[in-house]
Amino acid sequence: MNHAYRPTRRQLLAGFAAITALPLTGPALAVGPLDAADYGLIADSVDDQTATLRTAISEAVAAGRPLFIPGGTYLVADLEFPALANIIGVPSATILAPFGSARIAQIDGAPSVNLDGITFAGETRGPSDGDSGLIEIVDAENFTLSRCAFLGSAANGLVLRASSGTIADGDFDGHAFAAIFSLDSNGLRIADNRIRNCANNGILIWGSENRRDASIVTGNTISAIDWVRGGNGQNGNGINVFRADAVILADNQISDCAFSAIRLNSTSDTQVSGNICTSSGEVAIFSEFAFSGSIIANNVVDGAAGGISMTNLDAGGRLAICSGNLVRNIAPRSETNPDTTPFGIHGEADTVITGNAISAVPGTAITAGWGPFLDTVIVTDNIITDAEIGIAVSVVDDPAVGPVRIDGNVLSKIRGYAIIGMAWDDIVTPDLARDAAQFPHVSMGENAVG
Repeated sequence: MNHAYRPTRRQLLAGFAAITALPLTGPALAVGPLDAADYGLIADSVDDQTATLRTAISEAVAAGRPLFIPGGTYLVADLEFPALANIIGVPSATILAPFGSARIAQIDGAPSVNLDGITFAGETRGPSDGDSGLIEIVDAENFTLSRCAFLGSAANGLVLRASSGTIADGDFDGHAFAAIFSLDSNGLRIADNRIRNCANNGILIWGSENRRDASIVTGNTISAIDWVRGGNGQNGNGINVFRADAVILADNQISDCAFSAIRLNSTSDTQVSGNICTSSGEVAIFSEFAFSGSIIANNVVDGAAGGISMTNLDAGGRLAICSGNLVRNIAPRSETNPDTTPFGIHGEADTVITGNAISAVPGTAITAGWGPFLDTVIVTDNIITDAEIGIAVSVVDDPAVGPVRIDGNVLSKIRGYAIIGMAWDDIVTPDLARDAAQFPHVSMGENAVG
């Protein structure tokens, strides 16, 4: 620990800018923030600073003024941020670290808390169970965390339960579970954060049961997500949405995830758009199990063992639109899930696959159904280049199989077969365009094969 902290000119200017940029919404704010050092807060002390900082926060809230915490490291345990607390630090220089094994701080039932420019550093201490974090926010409304950093937690960086607010322009690095774990929240906005080097997941948006969550996750950069705890998709994901409905995932850049860049499990009315997903270890964008209503549009998938999958009709998964996506450079195998066979896009039920561009697939570019799990799928106006197989359609003899229409697709540089009929993993017909009349559920239009 640094016991001789001396802020740089840049850090002092950043702290001054944070203070002077505060909106002057009333006479109390016009007099400026209080300084925590005036209450006896000692930078870089090895002693517990919780009581001193609690007093300074209480005085600032009572006065209706922000509290400024100067640069330095301060050891605290279970610090409580009360309603209307407005705490400002020097970004990257004002550090709160855990004193002992307790979490650093919490917001519990307190509305309108603002934290700006604070670094929460685990330093290998703090709680280590999977439900805990350096900071925990419970039943809190309208909070704002801006320009904060969460570093080196033995569990999660930030844990939220039944809360609403904004997490913006933050840094999350080196967490043993996930960077952000939200359960049963109500309209979070997670925007423009940088998340990297997490051992199991990046952002988790979960529900204890299916419910409207309405969170927006946008503009984040997520990289280097491992799957230390193993499993078959529970870990290793950049963003995972589970039993949380009406969630928007937009314009994120996600790279080097052991499993999926984006994984939706048992969600409804979820939008995934404008994301750039590179180097995914398994399926890059996955909508699985009992999902209902996924829009997956205008994303880039470059490098994955599978591109985009909308699957699990057997578990009730249905109703999806997959349009305008670019999928390319599919790997021949998955190092994390050897059961994954290479494909570009897969759909099973009440699904529209249209207007996508798919290239460089050492397997099948588009698959419609698997075995009896096919019901009402449209594959239209896609461009497929450089694939082993262009389009594969399930043609098993099963009364459960529903209609599929293949029309207006353009295929070129197909090394094996252009459009085939499959029964599970076996090829029933290598030329489904020729033999479509044998299968009443198949409607074959005009497709161009070069």
